[in-house]
Amino acid sequence: MSRAIRHLMIGGLIIMTTGFSRPTAASEPAAGLTIVNPQGLYDPTPNGYSTAVIVPAGARTAYISGQGGQDGTGALSPDFAVQVKQAYANLRTALDGLGARPDQVAKLTVFVVDHDMSKLGVLTSSVKEMFGDRLPAQTLVPVPKLAIDPMLFEVEAIVVLD
Repeated sequence: MSRAIRHLMIGGLIIMTTGFSRPTAASEPAAGLTIVNPQGLYDPTPNGYSTAVIVPAGARTAYISGQGGQDGTGALSPDFAVQVKQAYANLRTALDGLGARPDQVAKLTVFVVDHDMSKLGVLTSSVKEMFGDRLPAQTLVPVPKLAIDPMLFEVEAIVVLD
């Protein structure tokens, strides 16, 4: 092996072992998801989400459509907090239907009509109530309206089944 190739290989090994920052918090539930909140980035956990979630290779995934705040009859409360609570209850029912648990949710996307900072407290407490310290990755998308005019909130999920 030439000296140049040997130096490239050694350099590559050094980069591979030192080039990645260690997560500040990484843990694995039974589903094999690893939550990562890297050092050097803002800690998102007080706001109810994680920076990244690693899904194990070969895992089966399920995609849960957006769950709004409708109750079993389709009725919607005009109150934002009531809709958020009901939407998370609906998400839990969808998880149960898959035979899945909240700690198997890798990613959430939430849609909030006319979002403003006053709504973050409701959102954060609801997600923490459902997920505890196993917070999935999450994106909040402010929108002017949703599918049905009285809808104020919707949450969709990507779930790892194996």
